[in-house]
Amino acid sequence: MRFISPKTDFAFKKIFGSPDSKDILISFLNALIYHGESIIEDLEILDPYQIPQLKGLKDTYLDVKAKLKDGSLVIIEMQVLNVESFGKRVLYNASKAYALQLDSGGGYWALKPVIALTITDFIMFPETEKFISHFVFKEMEENFIYKENQLDLFFVELPKFKATIEQIQTLTDKWIYFMKNAGKLELIPENMDNIPEFHKAFNIANRANLTREELEDLQNREMFLQDQQASMIKSKKEGREEGREEKAKEIARQLLGILDEETISITTGLSLEEIRSLESL
Repeated sequence: MRFISPKTDFAFKKIFGSPDSKDILISFLNALIYHGESIIEDLEILDPYQIPQLKGLKDTYLDVKAKLKDGSLVIIEMQVLNVESFGKRVLYNASKAYALQLDSGGGYWALKPVIALTITDFIMFPETEKFISHFVFKEMEENFIYKENQLDLFFVELPKFKATIEQIQTLTDKWIYFMKNAGKLELIPENMDNIPEFHKAFNIANRANLTREELEDLQNREMFLQDQQASMIKSKKEGREEGREEKAKEIARQLLGILDEETISITTGLSLEEIRSLESL
């Protein structure tokens, strides 16, 4: 068997956001938000497209959006590319989901909590080794939570998760392993196949169960992601090279009049022509 990677938006929506995926999504959210406890018993999968009702807000399309039994909203996004200002986008989407609950003239008392769950295929917080991070509003010095805190931000950083299939035991570890490795597997792991939600998720992710149109759509999205990743790597490399060159020129400028051109060239790696051009400035 071959499985589609849950990291693509197409696959993520198909596995977790389809009308018949409610049990999968409940298990997934309980695992990542509530440490595997069965806190969420029921939910409603919503249209993830957020149509702005307030002037000045942008349209937003999330990967999956759900409403819990108590009215709380959960917005979920899988992000492969570390694009500029992504952290701000997460906060914007969560704030927007919170604000759009109120109709014109509605009371603030009707506002329900919003949970934003973001899974990234890159490291966002290098200052910690934790692969799940939870952020809320807190007082800076005494660290107590804001009384009306209704925005919770959860981040799952897949590159930090190193456990092998033999090492995973908890429901949380199994779902993160699924997110990170399903696209590389050829068989459903035994310690996951006996859990109905995983069996169903793998069945949905089985390429053999996709239509020709779905496979073509998936292939186009995967190619797009690969092109974008290659472009970002190239831009970063060019940026580093440009930065090194500018640093070398700055050092050369400081050495002009102190060392001869040949020595400056050896020290900085710049050519004699480049050094002479700096002398003429």
